[in-house]
Amino acid sequence: MNKVIQLSKNLIPLLIGLFFIYLSYQNTSVDDRKNVIKYIRNADYHFIIISSIFGLLSHVSRAIRWSYLLDPLGYKPRLANSIIAVLIGYLSNLGIPRSGEVLRATAMDRYDNIPFQKGFGTIIAERVIDLILLFIFVCIALLLQFELIMDVLDFKLSNLKYFLVILIILSFGLRFLIYSKQPFAKKIKLFLTEIWQGFLSIKKIKKKGAFIFHTLFIWLMYILMFGVIKYSIPETANLGLNALIPAFVIGGLSISITNGGIGIYPYTVSLVLISFGISKDSSLAFGWIVWSCQTLMILAFGAIAFFALPLINRQH
Repeated sequence: MNKVIQLSKNLIPLLIGLFFIYLSYQNTSVDDRKNVIKYIRNADYHFIIISSIFGLLSHVSRAIRWSYLLDPLGYKPRLANSIIAVLIGYLSNLGIPRSGEVLRATAMDRYDNIPFQKGFGTIIAERVIDLILLFIFVCIALLLQFELIMDVLDFKLSNLKYFLVILIILSFGLRFLIYSKQPFAKKIKLFLTEIWQGFLSIKKIKKKGAFIFHTLFIWLMYILMFGVIKYSIPETANLGLNALIPAFVIGGLSISITNGGIGIYPYTVSLVLISFGISKDSSLAFGWIVWSCQTLMILAFGAIAFFALPLINRQH
């Protein structure tokens, strides 16, 4: 039963992505699809390379920011290991959603002797900070294009009832752990306590200014990584922030639905751009270029990181 549930968790997001690829196919004519391919082929790849550089800089900055969370716990990882672990985490998420956080903490446990639980706790703290920033951008996007953003949020909130059921089950499980005297319960409590300690490191950050700087820098790189692609296609070159921010937000929200946003990311981004008068062909091309650029960058650097991690630490 557990294997079936795990398989479903991994397979369903992929099937959703394939569905949106099919939807894009069905909603475009043969001529439309030819034009999309034409836009992609004729795109200015200088800007695509620049976008990849912005993406890589965001990952390096994330690794540096992570060190500020680990420092209060008494751990000082090698920067090279942190960067590689971040890249491996993103690579893993392309295959199995949310597996990257576990793999990232596991890598640092093995190569920098940072206990998995505490490392994982700091990653959760990171995600909370990023969630706050995403919420801010959602609010900005709502001001710019209310109805379209609300449609996406309604789609994501439709699964709220399942979240509430899981929350109730977890609360009963937590209550059992608190009062249980069983040895296995004590081990789980210790495990969760160490994760909580890692999460609380956010309150003890010594370099708060640097942490805030890198948080803002990461999201600035995300926006630039997305926005600079507009110059690769003549029709989207004049898009302003009033169009790019809603597209950026909806694209970001869609990534969590499928493996790395496959299928759904280009489709939802194109919906926003179409509402700003961009043709279906060029808006779909824009979405696929952004998605492909991000995905190929993660595949390339993630694969290099995967093989480099043991080699670097063998020499250390």
